[in-house]
Order: sequence, then structure tokens, then C-alpha cells
Amino acid sequence: MSLRLYMDHHIDVAITRGLRRRGTDIVTCLEDGTADWDDVRLLGRATDLGRVLFTQDDDHLAIAHRWQGDGRGFAGLIFARSLDLTVGKAIRDLELVANVLDEDDIRNRVEYLPL
Repeated sequence: MSLRLYMDHHIDVAITRGLRRRGTDIVTCLEDGTADWDDVRLLGRATDLGRVLFTQDDDHLAIAHRWQGDGRGFAGLIFARSLDLTVGKAIRDLELVANVLDEDDIRNRVEYLPL
């Protein structure tokens, strides 16, 4: 079973569309009504839904690292700096991560893109 993703509101819609065309299970925070939530609540929401948050927001990265240090669990985080990743590369890398890793592999971890 592939990872289920939760897309931060900063993510280019072309990435979400491309992944959906390839069969990746995605919910965006816009669809979930959480686009205006603060970053802590958003990571918690993704975790509550059993979804790995994909973000390009440094604040989420800092929160995940703090939660790791505090022993607070989360479903996982995939992080990429927007300048380091084209839409096509994001789609390919996210599809690979979603199809290779399972929930146990990424739980309480941060995966960095590009691969």
C-alpha cells in the first residue's frame, strides 16, 4: 500500500494534479478546510488523518525536528525547498517515496527531496 499524502497549501497545484493522475492518494489542506491553520495544527491534522505532510515550508521542518526531540509522534514529513525542485522532479520523487516507503518507514521521520 502506498503512502497517503497531505499537501500543504504552498504546494503547486500542478504537483498535486500530476500525482493524482499517477494514482497517488492525496488530500490538500484546501480541500480539508485547513489552509488557514497554523503549522503545528496542520502537522497534527495530517497525523490524525494518517497522512504524510508534504511541504516546502521551513516552519514545518522546525516543528517536526522539535517533535522528534520531544518524542511526540507524527505520521511523517516530506520536505523540499521550492528552489531545489521542479514540478516534474517533485512528482517523480513523491511518487517514488509514496510507493516505496510504508507508514512505519516514515513515521516520526523527515524525508528530504529532491532524492
